Amino acid sequence: MGSTSSVWNIISWVFGALVFTIGVMNMVLVHPVPGIIYFLLSFIYFPPAYSLLTERFDFSIAAIVRIIMGIVIVWFTLGVSDLGDMIDKM
Repeated sequence: MGSTSSVWNIISWVFGALVFTIGVMNMVLVHPVPGIIYFLLSFIYFPPAYSLLTERFDFSIAAIVRIIMGIVIVWFTLGVSDLGDMIDKM
């Protein structure tokens, strides 16, 4: 069970970094509002921040919801948002 936990931990860190990067790129290249939203959403993927959220506010998000939300974030960023258009032009 320890190896499964460490795999999910690594995936959470990588995906948190990806959403954080999308947030920073949106703040710099597109508009601050979606950038701030992505930036804040990235913290539900970082294990220490998620554990603080769960502990402090007694609020947790199911893993499947976080996975689906992550897929939607990446899909929206690359397919629909202005940032996706900028990436295509590079």
